[in-house]
Amino acid sequence: MRRLDIHLRDTDTFDTVIRAIRAADPIDYYVIPLEQRDRKLINVFLRDESGQALMDNLYTCLEDETEWRISLIPIEATAPKLTEAQSSSQNPKQRTQALREEIFNDISLGATLDRDFLILVALSTIVAAIGLNSDSVAGVIGAMVIAPLLGPILGFAFGAALGDRTLLYGSTRTLVVGIALALLCSVLISFMIPVDLQSRELISRAEVRLDGMALAIAAGCAAALSMARGQGAVLVGVMVAAALLPPGAAVGLFLGSGEWELALRAALLLALNVASLVFAALVVFRLRKIRPRQWLERQDATRAVFLNLGLSVGFLTLCIALIIILDLGARISIG
Repeated sequence: MRRLDIHLRDTDTFDTVIRAIRAADPIDYYVIPLEQRDRKLINVFLRDESGQALMDNLYTCLEDETEWRISLIPIEATAPKLTEAQSSSQNPKQRTQALREEIFNDISLGATLDRDFLILVALSTIVAAIGLNSDSVAGVIGAMVIAPLLGPILGFAFGAALGDRTLLYGSTRTLVVGIALALLCSVLISFMIPVDLQSRELISRAEVRLDGMALAIAAGCAAALSMARGQGAVLVGVMVAAALLPPGAAVGLFLGSGEWELALRAALLLALNVASLVFAALVVFRLRKIRPRQWLERQDATRAVFLNLGLSVGFLTLCIALIIILDLGARISIG
């Protein structure tokens, strides 16, 4: 359940807003008069499944007005307890989903290129590089948890789903800068410590298999679905499963030690994971019907989604071909 606070001017639009609220069949709503005589505050207790439709209707009602604001507040509990008739929806099979505005706020924060993002990337790269080189599973897992690279990937997919070019391009910039910083840090670390090519954790990041793509796609689906349902806590497990930073740190360590073939394999693993995550997130956001409010914006978003899906499929196909070629080459050399 959520509470929607609508702060607006007392004009003819007020009655239209009230009708939109009633049409959404809320659990309850009330109007609060304010000190300013020309303003009112409406508190609406929403059912989970009716929130997005009401938000879209309110945007339509108020788009020609000025000086209005809508605030969305999650409700943890109420007293007295809601009866089953009050809490159940008209469609009991309706899936729980966060509002578009809630998802946008959560994802855009994770896709922002700021000082904290850069510091986290640098620190997680240091932890990953040392963990890989010392064959420390705990260190590698710790780097996966604190690495923030999943945020811009979800931001890219969500920006495409909404046709939001600002979020799309901003997430791309954040991801590129994050990966470049991780490579730079890991290369510098390779000059400071001797790279141990006997480390199983390090060498495993140069092993690229098709089951890794399946794992990344499953992790991407889980990440997008958890964001769509407003369950961001699940992302910690997804970060571990996606394993974005360790391959990036491995690329830098291999480059610094002159192991070009191993660096290429680790880079292929990193690219495969990123493409798989983007592809999976795009599909999930599309299936969950996350799209813009306006019809024309929906057309742009649809084109952006299918364009990026096509690019992702093409890149995944290229990665699969490279994996098969590398495997064949390895088998021929062994034979």
